[in-house]
Amino acid sequence: MGGTRELDGSAVRTARAVRVTVGRLRRRMREHYDRAELTASQTAVLGRLERDGPATASELAAAEDVRQQSMAMTVAALVERGFARRDPDPHDGRRQVVSATPSGRDLLASARSAGEGWLAGALQEQLSAAEQRTVREAMALLDRVTGA
Repeated sequence: MGGTRELDGSAVRTARAVRVTVGRLRRRMREHYDRAELTASQTAVLGRLERDGPATASELAAAEDVRQQSMAMTVAALVERGFARRDPDPHDGRRQVVSATPSGRDLLASARSAGEGWLAGALQEQLSAAEQRTVREAMALLDRVTGA
């Protein structure tokens, strides 16, 4: 928070409501898509590898803001399950780069599809077209808040 500006009660209540609802939504979606029973850390790393491409374990640890030892365990679990692989770094043979495998990318695609499918069904069943439009508008506002 920059400066000494006071937050008004409305902003605080809104922030709390967003945090609680987003957390609940994430848990519900995870119920529908995590068939491989990956940890949140494993899912985050696999998603980062798919989105950003190959990276060293050190780069992944820095990006995810975790200790290198923790990242080593996460990467080892993904490699063991066939969702990621390690290859020699083409620029420095002493290091290894980690990348998502086709199985890992397929798992993510399937997970996203299952989660979005559940959410689309829930939105259609429980919200009117006007309410769905309001949700889309609210998402655009939250995107603006996050700088997206």
